[in-house]
Amino acid sequence: MRDALDASPYDALLLLSFGGPEGPDDVVPFLENVTRGRGIPKERLKEVGQHYFLFGGVSPINDQNRALLDALRKDFVEHGLDLPIYWGNRNWAPYLTDTLREMTADGHRRILVLATSAYASYSGCRQYRENLADSLAALQAEGVELPKIDKLRHYFNHEGFLEPMIEGVLRSLADLPEDVRDGAHIAFSTHSIPNASADTSGPVEEHGDGGAYVRQHLEVARLIADAVRERTGVDHPWQLVYQSRSGAPHIPWLEPDICDHLEERHEAGARAVVIAPIGFVSDHMEVLYDLDTEAEAKAAELGLPMRRSATVGADPRFAAAIRDLVLERAAVERGQDVTPCALGALGASHNLCPVGCCPSRAPRPAAAGVDSPYA
Repeated sequence: MRDALDASPYDALLLLSFGGPEGPDDVVPFLENVTRGRGIPKERLKEVGQHYFLFGGVSPINDQNRALLDALRKDFVEHGLDLPIYWGNRNWAPYLTDTLREMTADGHRRILVLATSAYASYSGCRQYRENLADSLAALQAEGVELPKIDKLRHYFNHEGFLEPMIEGVLRSLADLPEDVRDGAHIAFSTHSIPNASADTSGPVEEHGDGGAYVRQHLEVARLIADAVRERTGVDHPWQLVYQSRSGAPHIPWLEPDICDHLEERHEAGARAVVIAPIGFVSDHMEVLYDLDTEAEAKAAELGLPMRRSATVGADPRFAAAIRDLVLERAAVERGQDVTPCALGALGASHNLCPVGCCPSRAPRPAAAGVDSPYA
């Protein structure tokens, strides 16, 4: 399968991401897009936008997506995979609906979607699928012939996603002072979400405390920690921690927060910490602010040596993993037997999200799943 380089029946790949402002004047309109329907006053959005203003009003995510596009196109060309790649965002230009309109105008009828989120959750999967359904509904209202859209499975345990993060942790450990290196604690960080969203993430049969969202992150953390131990001979203590909490304070969200965790580790006698942002594909704003700004300041305040390891970004191994996932899904659609690449105990995720997977509070149509109205 991996040697065939046959993407049929698919005729295009869509990189689907969150989007971000590209200048100070974009910040509030961008946040209005993100929070549409929640009735948040503009003055409050200006307060929230201070994170962006600290970086000139520019989110790094768009340039990071451009770099990933370049890496994917380079990989596809070098390996003879003839599949055009487009880019659309949920909350900023290039907007998803505009990109899908362009793709259909270019004649594409079987589109495969790569979302820049590796794990199961409402915000990391179903919300992308709801946005796809919204865009398809808008195109249908315009009289556009709709393409058939599928979404690549979750890739949290694909070797090409894991290996760059393993090497990132190893580099961060090597960068610590030698006298604290072997005793360093590893804090595997991801985006906090409401407990209720975590508990209902993933297929129904996987529901429970933390749902598939927590299970998948714990599996990635374990795989990286095991690899670090095998390659260094040192068994570093580790924990899954959370960052970037937002929303009403009375609603329970996943904990511990990264800064609280640093305080706890310091009090427990940890001599150094490596923060590994396993929940994120690239070094976007939440990584730069919550880790490289807030967590770094907290570690400095505590006198705790800290290093932050890299996300996968546009690493060539990640681009190769996406090529592998494209060929895998194409082979499945053609009815061929496939052995998916999935390290660890959880195996490969489903190709089609089942009914009730990662539900929203107010049910909305979602594309690219068993319950899609656009089959």
